[in-house]
Amino acid sequence: CFTFGEVDLVPTIEEYIALLRCPKIQVDKVYSKAVNVSTFVKKLMNILAMSEQWVSARVNQKGDSKCIPWRSLRDLILARPDTKKKVDIFALSIYGLMLFPRALGYVDEAVMNLFDRLDKGVTPVPAILAKTFRSLSACRSTGEGRFIGCAQLLLVWFHSHLWKVDKVSYQIFSKNYSPLRELAATPRRDNITMEKWMEILQNIKDKYIEWKALWLVPGEILYRCEDFDWVPLLGVWGAIGYAPLLVLKQYRSRQFVPVTQGLA
Repeated sequence: CFTFGEVDLVPTIEEYIALLRCPKIQVDKVYSKAVNVSTFVKKLMNILAMSEQWVSARVNQKGDSKCIPWRSLRDLILARPDTKKKVDIFALSIYGLMLFPRALGYVDEAVMNLFDRLDKGVTPVPAILAKTFRSLSACRSTGEGRFIGCAQLLLVWFHSHLWKVDKVSYQIFSKNYSPLRELAATPRRDNITMEKWMEILQNIKDKYIEWKALWLVPGEILYRCEDFDWVPLLGVWGAIGYAPLLVLKQYRSRQFVPVTQGLA
């Protein structure tokens, strides 16, 4: 979790589900890599509705994985007359470039494997958080590096806890309410230097924190897996442990020090 001065915070599954407005039917089915899946080329042929020759000519090898350049997907979006196909290709691009970035300007094969399962009711949230936590953990363990994850969602989550609001909008109970849309329209200061941010975060106090995000409607909490008081999050490139019991204040619950034996 993040530690800012006296404060511990962590993005939770429930918060990201609320931000992304995942339908109820899509909340409980977690992604895991399937066996005997179609090849990357075959999956791209299916979603892009293009020939094997066209797809194969545009698939690149980046390191140990295959990927397709965004410019090829962009050209298809602009050329396609079919609106549904445009939306599908654009959605795949968002998943590959924003939610699960890896090689800059490319959509990775591993992302395609997850995207292919969305219509089967799989939720992307645990995988998004796994990618976020793994990248932050790598930066922290080495003392350097660049965060490679969904920075946009993390920034929205960050703002939701560090800027107090006087009252809650009744619109959070509307089925058409979107916290992302509302937060995107909220003016933010952009003239704070990195040094000033470091000073603010190192000295932040409990009283300045909005512990429960105002757009989070109370509900069930995923906090354990069988006998363990933590949850393994499966991502597209690996797994990591997740312990929301460390931040019960984000659910307006009484905080205590949980047992995290075995948490990696």
